[in-house]
Amino acid sequence: MQLRFLGTGTSMGIPVIGCDCPVCTSGDRRNRRMRTSALLRTAGQTILIDAGPDFRIQALDAGLRHIDGVILTHSHFDHVAGIDDLRPLGSHGSCVPIFGSPRTLADVRERFAYAFTESSVGSTRPSIELRPIEAPFQIGPTAITPLAIIHGTWPITAYRIGGLGYVTDASGIPPESADLLRGLDVLVLNALRYEPHPTHFSLTEALDVIADLRPRRAFLVHMTHAFDHDAAGAQLPPGVAFAYDGLEIEVGHRPPATGNS
Repeated sequence: MQLRFLGTGTSMGIPVIGCDCPVCTSGDRRNRRMRTSALLRTAGQTILIDAGPDFRIQALDAGLRHIDGVILTHSHFDHVAGIDDLRPLGSHGSCVPIFGSPRTLADVRERFAYAFTESSVGSTRPSIELRPIEAPFQIGPTAITPLAIIHGTWPITAYRIGGLGYVTDASGIPPESADLLRGLDVLVLNALRYEPHPTHFSLTEALDVIADLRPRRAFLVHMTHAFDHDAAGAQLPPGVAFAYDGLEIEVGHRPPATGNS
């Protein structure tokens, strides 16, 4: 499997509008962070994880030509605002299936209601099909397990795909979900800033989760301008790194661990 980080920033992106801090004015491209999203290529399938407001630019940067499916973590604007830009990406003119929790997809249907109604002759709209999921499912031959996590007071969705665990916007991981995130080759996990936050892991909290789950490698995403890629990255423990926009990694397959082993 190949994972491309399309975006690694928070809901405001980096640079933040009007901010003159050293990270927002940095010349290091790794400090420029579009809204968090990722692209997974596996078994001949191209799977998008979240579609935020920067998706059009992210898709162009990645040379994206089609998508076999979209999996959504939740329906906050910075994770779904790019759904309209799926219009040219269906395979051979077919609908793009979008998978997510019933609550997430109900919000998508409401916000993109025009995609599900008759429109004026000649107008275009995204050709999408909403597929609610509450149990393991497949996109082509790729098996995907949705996992319940906590985002403040809101239950949202993480995913396990082979040796990949993808968790963003989390402030807590229930024990039953944590058990299914063991034995990973790669864990993608949010780390908002140094200070605690009511709805996202801080860096210390994220590192505690990584130490508990013990993936072979971990990549941090959904970061504010608190972190300079080089300076802050040099302080991370072995096997942990800040991801950056455009980074591509190979993910090996590791079966889920059983129990707490």
